[in-house]
Amino acid sequence: MSAVSDRLPAFPWDKLAPYKQTAAAHRDGIVDLSVGTPVDPVPELIQKALTAAADSPGYPTVWGTPELRDAITGWVERRLGARDVTHRHVLPVVGSKELVAWLPTQLGLGPGDRVAYPRLAYPTYEVGARLARAGHEAYDDPTELDPAGLKLLWLNSPSNPTGKVLAKEELTRIVGWAREHGVLVLSDECYLELGWEADPVSVLHPDVNGGSYDGIVAVHSLSKRSNLAGYRAAFLAGDPAVLGPLLEIRKHGGMMTSAPTQAATVAALGDDTHVREQRERYAARRTVLREALLGHGFRIEHSEASLYLWATRDESCWDTVAHLARLGILVAPGDFYGPAGERHVRVALTATDERIRAAAQRLASA
Repeated sequence: MSAVSDRLPAFPWDKLAPYKQTAAAHRDGIVDLSVGTPVDPVPELIQKALTAAADSPGYPTVWGTPELRDAITGWVERRLGARDVTHRHVLPVVGSKELVAWLPTQLGLGPGDRVAYPRLAYPTYEVGARLARAGHEAYDDPTELDPAGLKLLWLNSPSNPTGKVLAKEELTRIVGWAREHGVLVLSDECYLELGWEADPVSVLHPDVNGGSYDGIVAVHSLSKRSNLAGYRAAFLAGDPAVLGPLLEIRKHGGMMTSAPTQAATVAALGDDTHVREQRERYAARRTVLREALLGHGFRIEHSEASLYLWATRDESCWDTVAHLARLGILVAPGDFYGPAGERHVRVALTATDERIRAAAQRLASA
């Protein structure tokens, strides 16, 4: 077993434990803005759909029920502007992190192949390459990469951790370059519903892909938009030539979403009201936190979308983490997302209104 675990970096969140202990000692308790896990209730209509499907004694299918596939294709066309999406263009997955971590292995990548991801990025992109024993590298502009041996190109817009959004023209340019060189594009769009100062666009939009899904796959999750992190509900949409073989592999591996979760996903994708209400909650929290951080001497960079504020005091991220921990506020150090983040911290919007107000008051009075 150590042969596999030895390929992986140290689990970064373990390094945050002593700072969490410091923050938890605050007389008014901790305000945890680090991990970014939803705290608001699962919408009632989704809970009801889950409960109604609770009597599911049989095995679910990896491809999901026809109703689930209908819900995904309908949402992709309605929300993302995609056209002519069929069941062959979609595939449910057991949460997006599982997919990111194991996709290079499921694609058959290995030594001699390369996986690329943004300079500041979700660490699991690198973990997935390491698990497959493939090479990995970070980029500023993917079109400047050497395409030789590059098999998988991760895009992430809106970005975790920075909240940066790639413009439609930029996405079009990158997709065109990748197709020219035969590189598969995986676009992580899990925060697409949470644009604040920009309107994120999917690679599935015909203005980006020219009406063809060849060589592109988008990743979407219900964890943030619908507070379903505990349900593990996500899906892929895009090139059937990629998703078809993945479906067969995942059948053999038993990678199936539970039947109640499938039913809950159908309900979640069919309702836009709860998404709008959740956006309003996050928008209000974002305003409070942003103003408090700016007033405390922080500078906010990017952050035009997603669930985070990318903040800096022009010092080591760990000095900032320690400073905020003494105020009872826990945030994520920027170097968790690559060396380029060594002078930033990621501040999540995922805390209750009361805890967000508490953080703002502490920042204002310190």
